[in-house]
Amino acid sequence: MAPSSSRAGFEDDLTEKPPIFVPSVFRPRSWLRGGHTQTLAAFFLPRRIDLPAAERRLIEVEPGVPVLCHCHWQKDRKVLTLIVVHGLEGSSESQYMLGIARNGLAAGMNVIRMNQRNCGGMDHCAPTLYNSSRSADVAAVARNLLEHDGVSGFVLIGFSMGGNLVLKLAGEWGSDGPGEFRGVAAVCPAVNLAAGADALHEPANRIYEYYFLLQLFRRFRRKVKLFPADFDVSRLRGVKTLRQFDERVTAYYCGFTGADDYYARAAAASVIDRIAIPTLVIHAVNDPFVRILPETRQALLCNRNITYIETEDGGHCAFVGERDGDSTYDGRWAEREVVEFAKQFQ
Repeated sequence: MAPSSSRAGFEDDLTEKPPIFVPSVFRPRSWLRGGHTQTLAAFFLPRRIDLPAAERRLIEVEPGVPVLCHCHWQKDRKVLTLIVVHGLEGSSESQYMLGIARNGLAAGMNVIRMNQRNCGGMDHCAPTLYNSSRSADVAAVARNLLEHDGVSGFVLIGFSMGGNLVLKLAGEWGSDGPGEFRGVAAVCPAVNLAAGADALHEPANRIYEYYFLLQLFRRFRRKVKLFPADFDVSRLRGVKTLRQFDERVTAYYCGFTGADDYYARAAAASVIDRIAIPTLVIHAVNDPFVRILPETRQALLCNRNITYIETEDGGHCAFVGERDGDSTYDGRWAEREVVEFAKQFQ
C-alpha cells in the first residue's frame, strides 16, 4: 500500500500499534510540488519571523568546548522546554529553527535553539569539529538546562543531521534517560548516513552536494587559520564529494578509521529499536537526498514508541503547504506538527 500524506507508516500495523500522535494532512502548496521544488522553495522563499530577544548562553559540552544556545523563556521557566537542533551547516538562525521558536513560544513553551559545536560563529572557541555522532553534546545541553533552570520537562527536536542526533541520543538513553525527558521529534532525519552521502552524489543532487562542500570547505579553512597546529588544509586536496570529505577530514579528525566507520557508528539507525520515549519521525518520500533504508523503516514501524509519518511530497525539511485561516500559520507544515506533537507533554 502506498504511503498516504496523513497516516502513512501505520498501514502495516494499524490494529496492533495505535498512533501516539495523529498529524494533520500535508497538502503541498499547489504551485510547489516535487522534492526539488519543495526543498529549494523552503530555502529561497522569504519569511518574516519576529521573535523576542533571546538569552545567549554558552554551554560547555565537554571541557573547553562551548556551544552557543539562544534561550527563549516563558515567565515561568518550569514549563515544557523544546531543545531544537539544526542540520548540516545550519545554525540557530536557520529558518526552521526560528519557525519552531515562534510556534513553541505561542504554545506556552520555552524554546532553546542549540547551535552544534563550531556553528553560530563559534569556530574560534575550540580546535574541534562537529559531526553526526555528537549526540553527547545534545545531552550536555539538556543536563545544563535541568541543573540551572529547573525545567519540568523537555522535548528534543531535530532537523536532518540534527534529527539523527536527537534520535541517536534517545536510543542511547533508552529507558535510562532523565525523568524530565518527555519526547523526541525528527524531521527528515539523516539516520542512514552512508546512503545519504551517496545520494548526494547522484547527478540530480549535485547542486546540494556542491553547496554543502562549499560551506564545509570554508569552515575547515577557517579552522586551519584559527588552529594551524591542529588542522592541515592539504587534507582538502582532491576532495570532490561529501564522502571524500568525511573520509579525509571528518573521520580523520574525529576519531574514526574512515568514512564507512564514521557512518556506521554515527547513524541513529543502529539504536532506533532502543528508543523508549514517545517519538515522532516525519519523512518525505521525495526527499532528494536523505534516504531511509527498508530495514530502518521497518525498525521505525516496529518500535511501538515511534509514530512514523511518511508523506508523498515535502522535499528535504521543507513541507511548504497551503495556508489556512490561521493568520499565524505560514504553511510550514512540519514546523507546526512537531510543536503539536509536543503539546501532549505540557
